[in-house]
Amino acid sequence: MTGRIAVAVVDSWLARIPAGQSLARWLAVFGLVASSAGCILTKDLPDPALDVPAGYKSARLTAATDAPPTLDWWRGFRSRELTGLMEEAQTVNLDIAAATARFKQADAQARIAGAALLPALSGAGQETYSRTSGSSASGLTIGGREVVNFSASLSASYELDFWGKNRNAAQAAEETAAATRFDRDVVALTTLTTVANAYFQVLAAQDRIRTAQRNIASAERILNAIKERLRAGTGNDLDVAQQESVLANQRALVPPLRQTLDQNINALATLVSRPPEAVRVAGGSLNNIAAPRVTPGLPSELLTQRPDIRRQEAQLAAATANVGSARAQFFPSIQLTGQGGYQSSALASLFQPQAAFFNMVGSLTQPIFDGGRILGNFELTRARQDELLQTYRKTVVQAFADVDNALMSIRQTTERLRLQRQVVAASRRAFQLSEQQLRAGTADIVTVLNTQLTLFQAEDSLLQAQLARLLAIVSLYQALGGGWEPRMERPVDAL
Repeated sequence: MTGRIAVAVVDSWLARIPAGQSLARWLAVFGLVASSAGCILTKDLPDPALDVPAGYKSARLTAATDAPPTLDWWRGFRSRELTGLMEEAQTVNLDIAAATARFKQADAQARIAGAALLPALSGAGQETYSRTSGSSASGLTIGGREVVNFSASLSASYELDFWGKNRNAAQAAEETAAATRFDRDVVALTTLTTVANAYFQVLAAQDRIRTAQRNIASAERILNAIKERLRAGTGNDLDVAQQESVLANQRALVPPLRQTLDQNINALATLVSRPPEAVRVAGGSLNNIAAPRVTPGLPSELLTQRPDIRRQEAQLAAATANVGSARAQFFPSIQLTGQGGYQSSALASLFQPQAAFFNMVGSLTQPIFDGGRILGNFELTRARQDELLQTYRKTVVQAFADVDNALMSIRQTTERLRLQRQVVAASRRAFQLSEQQLRAGTADIVTVLNTQLTLFQAEDSLLQAQLARLLAIVSLYQALGGGWEPRMERPVDAL
């Protein structure tokens, strides 16, 4: 209903009501205008003009029955310790707790903003005591008069939201509260992926330490064999010095790995809100971690799954409602106030019918000149809406890129892992042959040094490739927005 139509309807009703019945006239105004209040509301979001692709560039064709990530997606790695850390982080993580407190604040702000849509009602009780002076202009002294007055009243006020100013403001607050809920989901997803990444870093550090210790033992065996050749007169001091250098280099690799291990354990302790002294991470090996197969689904589904996209959408909706509220400030503000109660000089007769009183006031305020404040506020909200629209579009485009990057990373790290395993197998066989020839006295020391260094580097690269693949899988879970709600199967009748 437009403002012109509403005013015409009000005028037609007022013409039918006798002039003496002022209360009835005001009730008619209140009922009609309240029924049309909020007709000028911002309902539609601006068109983001998104180009949603039909599928991901790096995704293989999948069957419709392939399951998307479950809500507890971390169970796919089949690690009981990781599952325990994930569940604990969801309960006690301080970042998640702070985000939860923020959306509770936003809910309270929404209730505050919505209060303007309802009448304000207050009650008051008062006792006044006064005494007049006993002197007069003629100089005579007359006894002063004492007056006691009692009153009890109710006051009500209500702003008719004819242009939707308050309703749009309440809607903006509600959308902001929804955005903070999605922000909490973003924090939770980031926390969970950080837990998974830190845990896999712990396993990788433990594996690399064990590999370094095996390499140290191998280097010591080679050093002892070279020393035996030196004592037999078939070796020289240079061969011994070179092998001692290799051994020392392998030993020097261990302290940084232990530092990385401790740092990631401490990171896990922070994520579960406990001091490092109170956290024990057993760890294990990357070889014991399963690599789940993740189905990315369709790009259109991503728009409803990623919490950061939903957060930006809610923020855009809030900004759109704020534009409607700012536009309504150009129009008149209609305020109704009323007060009624009882007033008497005797407490015993306070609530008698003759002691009753009431008054009603209606006011209309139209901004005329405010130095451009209303116009500036409207232009500010429009610019803010445009900013959030572009941010929303960028978030969606970035989400598609994140999924494609994660899919490509999984594919390439899987291929790298396959090839690196071949490198390790060939390097180990070459090292074993060179060690056998060294003990037989037929191997060149340079060949032995090269084969063992190649093996040491290949084994360490294999562990890093295993870690990279697991981190790529976690990044895909994060890019997809974590776990998805179970798909609802369409009924047969609907097909």
